[in-house]
Amino acid sequence: MTGTVGRVVQRIDTLVILGAGGDLTSRLLLPGLASYLGSSRGSELLLIGVDRAAVTDAAWRDTVRSAFDAEPSALAKKVAAKSRYLQGDVTNADDLKRVLNAAPGRVALYFALPPAITMIACTALSTMPLPAGITLALEKPFGTDLKTAQALNRLLQSTLPEDQLFRVDHFLGKSTVLNLLGLRFANRVFEPLFSAENVERVEIVFDETLALEGRAGYYDKAGALTDMIQSHLLLVLALTAMEPPSSLSADDLRGSMAQVLRATRSWKKNGNSSHRARYAAGTVDGRSLPAYEHEAGVDPARKTETLAEVTLAIDNWRWAGVPFVLRSGKALGEARQDVRVIFKPVPHLPLGLTGVPGPSSLTISMKPATLDLDIVINGQGDPFTLERVPLHSDFGEGELNAYGEVLAELLECNTTLSVRGDVAEQCWRIITPILEAWKADRVKLDSYPAGTAEQIDW
Repeated sequence: MTGTVGRVVQRIDTLVILGAGGDLTSRLLLPGLASYLGSSRGSELLLIGVDRAAVTDAAWRDTVRSAFDAEPSALAKKVAAKSRYLQGDVTNADDLKRVLNAAPGRVALYFALPPAITMIACTALSTMPLPAGITLALEKPFGTDLKTAQALNRLLQSTLPEDQLFRVDHFLGKSTVLNLLGLRFANRVFEPLFSAENVERVEIVFDETLALEGRAGYYDKAGALTDMIQSHLLLVLALTAMEPPSSLSADDLRGSMAQVLRATRSWKKNGNSSHRARYAAGTVDGRSLPAYEHEAGVDPARKTETLAEVTLAIDNWRWAGVPFVLRSGKALGEARQDVRVIFKPVPHLPLGLTGVPGPSSLTISMKPATLDLDIVINGQGDPFTLERVPLHSDFGEGELNAYGEVLAELLECNTTLSVRGDVAEQCWRIITPILEAWKADRVKLDSYPAGTAEQIDW
């Protein structure tokens, strides 16, 4: 993805990170920026970090250089050496004016902040004149529920046009997720098969061996459903199920994603086609873990889930009657990042063929980046006995990591890989009945031992 569909590339001159002292900045944003600067798409810019803490320019530059160590390009070293730090309260209009006055050229403000702080900062920005061409980059979760997402959208739309708003979801920067587009729309072999006529069900799974890892401050208020399914996995569903766009321009691609999400709903009413669980004490990769409710910073009364599974329906001609199962869990014994399309059995198997090992399937793995197509053929020995044979291929690695790809699109002023406002609202709409059912305890909170590798038995 070059982000140059039918247009001349424009570039950001100054990248301002609001919340520069946070974990997101050091763990993902700065390494992503290094990936961009070390790539063929990299271009020089001024980097400014902003946060409440008193930090010198020299100390900030050390932080940037340390994060850039994995991609020590000449351009990255140059950007680190010129970067600046400003102390300020991002919710204060005067401090934000001071930041913008210090940012030359075309500016991107990156909100590496919790949703509530982002809302206050955006409210402050709406009261002042903004530099021409400024772009606001907002991290997920976009709002904390449907109502707050709608309120933030209305605020942003009254402040800037949509093409200057970049709602970040780094899953859209994953090379393998983007490979779904080429796989579906550049091959006659696959696209005609993606329909209710041929597909039994679709599974989109993101299972992690990682546990809480000290993120209780955020995760215990979010949980697996909001953290993973509401944002990341619903966007993967949209790319898997959408109708072919005429181009990969921002309008066409995001329009197709919005169309399929508008047709998506819970399989059953009242959230009853969902499951939730949290990990109990166990062992993952030789490491002993306490039960989630005993992790530091966790409030057991919140009943936060660490594993969520939902079954969704898409009410359109292509997918009517096909269940889409989305699941994400932490502290599991095996990591999986898969889109698995399970095909229906053939309508009639000629009499005399035996040993069919179930339906064929297509699996697109995000990590490692692979494609596996299981097909049924005549077996060795007795040619009337069928067996399954996998066809395997590795996807090529992208030049940039996921945050590098997202930042490249942001810095080239292209919104193709950003989440459009109505898409963000649709994602909240889809999971709202499930959240309400869980809040009312209409769906039992199960548990599973940390490190379990078996399919969770609901």
